[in-house]
This record gives sequence, structure tokens and C-alpha cells, in this order.
Amino acid sequence: MEMEKFFTVWSVLVLFQLVLIHGQQTYVNNKQLACYDHANDNFTRGFACNGVNSSCQSYLTFRSNPLYNSPVDLNYLLNSSTDLIASINNITTVTTVPTDDQVIIPVNCSCSGQYYQHTTTHKIENSLETYFSIANDTYQGLSTCQALMAQNNVGDKNLTVGLDVLVPLRCACPTAKQTASGFNYLLVYMVTWGDSISKIAELFNVDNIQSILDANQLSADDNIYPFTPILVPLKTPPTKIQRPATSPPPPPASPPQAQLTPTESNSSKKWVYIGVGIGAGLLLLVSVLAFLFCFYRRKSKKPTPVSSSGPKTLSDDYSMFPENSKSSLPISVSSQGIRDTVESLTVYKFQDLQIATGSFSEENRIKGSVYKGSFKGDDAAIKVMKGDVSSEINILKKINHSNIVRIFRYSYMEAASSDCLRHC
Repeated sequence: MEMEKFFTVWSVLVLFQLVLIHGQQTYVNNKQLACYDHANDNFTRGFACNGVNSSCQSYLTFRSNPLYNSPVDLNYLLNSSTDLIASINNITTVTTVPTDDQVIIPVNCSCSGQYYQHTTTHKIENSLETYFSIANDTYQGLSTCQALMAQNNVGDKNLTVGLDVLVPLRCACPTAKQTASGFNYLLVYMVTWGDSISKIAELFNVDNIQSILDANQLSADDNIYPFTPILVPLKTPPTKIQRPATSPPPPPASPPQAQLTPTESNSSKKWVYIGVGIGAGLLLLVSVLAFLFCFYRRKSKKPTPVSSSGPKTLSDDYSMFPENSKSSLPISVSSQGIRDTVESLTVYKFQDLQIATGSFSEENRIKGSVYKGSFKGDDAAIKVMKGDVSSEINILKKINHSNIVRIFRYSYMEAASSDCLRHC
């Protein structure tokens, strides 16, 4: 019985060692987001140190962002080599990488206790930083808050500005089984939106999708999540990541054109010519009718008389104003200007203007010499003008614009003599 128990325990140990030797790393499966719930889960602290070698060349991927977007900046953050980063990504050491492009970072991966890791340090820059934000934001999931808490003596609530924090970055070396299959490197790829195992395999030219599933202890039906690390076994060092260009959708196919016989083709052309001729004839007819309409309308249009007795002479127009109002409004225009204006504008008596504006009262003053008036319920602006204003009136009566007040009535008074202006 004792011997049977011994062999049972020994068999379990051998099986456990075989799993470690041949095997797969446990996928974190989003457990890295719960810092305290999974603090004791070994797989959240790093990849198991189960490879053939305790140290090897490994590769990480990092998404460029405005803070870390050149080989110099990436080397500062991830403790790699500026020249190696530039070389493997086919860029110069001072190239600015477009935001969100994934960059390959060569690192030396070594066993540290139970786990493989590449170590760097991070200086706390503000009081809002936590182990969670350092692992998932600054390092984009290449570390976990569980691993940071396990390898730093300072508690999560006691981080202070200026403190240097040890950051273990996840990496791994090939196991004996992977080496036997020809895989010499393991790349840590950070999953992004829309990724799948098949797309990741295509991105790194991996022919055997099952090798990626095995490396992460996944089955074909398992889900993978953005910002989680996936191990990709590679036979040769990786090169610059180039995602397949998304080709635009093909244009819609044109409907097939019916093939016409020679007779049908000639007949079709004949009807086209007939249609064009009819259209041209109609257009010509409409043009002629429009011309005749405009011609006769202009010919029949007569100027509107000032009164029912016909157009007034200059003396007749002047006699419309009472003698006691001739000196009330000192406006003077040339006789020719008056004649031109009266031909197209209705003349108002000065008394009408006084009634309309309340004797040019202050309450009806709009601004300056412009007053508000009302004629049979219609509002008007009445402007008092001095001097020879015939040219201005002739211009205003011709303007018809929505933003300019149109002149449509006119009143004039001759200036009184200087004696009257002084004593009247």
C-alpha cells in the first residue's frame, strides 16, 4: 500500500514536470484586471520558467503613442536598445512612429525565480499613478499589477512622486517541445480590437495556428481579449509589423448592355435625332415668344402721372406748396434735377410730411435728419436734405436692393432769402 502511494505521487510529479517541460503558458484571460482577487494566481505574475534555457532572446510588441513614439523613447521606457529597435522595425533612431502602430521591441528574457521576465524601472511622475495604471496604461499590459505588487515592497496606496518602481515585463523562452518543432523565439504580442488567433498567425507568417493555441493553453473555441499578451512561437526573428491593407470594396457591376442589331441601331439613332430636333424647335419657339412679350410690355408701359391732370411743369409742381411753408424746409435743387426727379417720383406737399412726422418731432426722429413717418398706414423714412441733392436722388431712385431703402416720394422747398432766414 505504501509503495502504491509512492508510485502515485511520483507519477504525478513526473506528469507535472512533463507539462512544465513541454509546455504551454497559461493565458491571463483578463484576470490581470483584478489586482487583489487574483493576487495569488501564479499565471498573473508571469510566464512560468519552463524553457530549455534560463535566458534567451525574446521580443515584445508595443503600440506607439504620443509619449513613446520613437526608438529613443521606447528604449527609455522598456530598457531595450535604441539601435536594435530601429533596425528590427526598419526605421531610424529618431523616426517618429505613427500613433497606434505596433513596434517590435527586442529584449533579453531571463528566469527570475519561478518566472521569466525582462526588468525595467519606472519613476512615479504623479500622485494618481497606481500599480494598475502602470501595468495596463503605461506598459499596455506587458506587466500586471499582481506582478508589480509581488516584486515591490511599497504598497499600492503608498506610491509617491519620484519613487522608482521595478517593472517585470512578461516574456518567455521556448520549451523543449517548441524547440523540437523548430521554434527558436517567443514573441509577446498584445492583442488589439478585432484580432483572432488566425489573424495573429497571418500577421507573423505562422503556418501552424495550433502552435499558437498550444503555447497559450488555448483551444480554438476560447476567447481572447484586447490588451492581453499572447505568445507567438517563431522560427526566425520577426520583422517590421505590416498589417494587410484593407482593400476598398469593388464598384458595383454595370448592368449588361443590350446588343442591338444594325437595323435596331439605325432606328434608335433616327429617333434620337428626331427628339433633338423637336427639343431645339421648342426652345426656339419659347425664346421668340419671350422676346415678343418683353418687347410689347415695354412699349405699352407709360410713366405714372403725378396727378390726374397730366404731368406738371416745374412751375405747376412748385405751386403745390403753400406760401407759408416755402421757407420752412431749406432744401434747394437744380431745376433740371427737379424735372428729372418729378418725371418718375410722386411729389408730396410739405404739409403731408409735417402730419406724417408729427411736425418732425423728436420722438419720430430715427437718427440725424431722418424721421419716421406714416402715410395711410404705411411706414416710411423721411430724410431732410440740404443743398443740391438731385444727383443723389437720381441714383437712389434707380437702386432696387433688399438692403437699401427705396425712394418713392419726394417733396422740395426753395430756400428763402437770407433776410427771411434771419427774421422769419
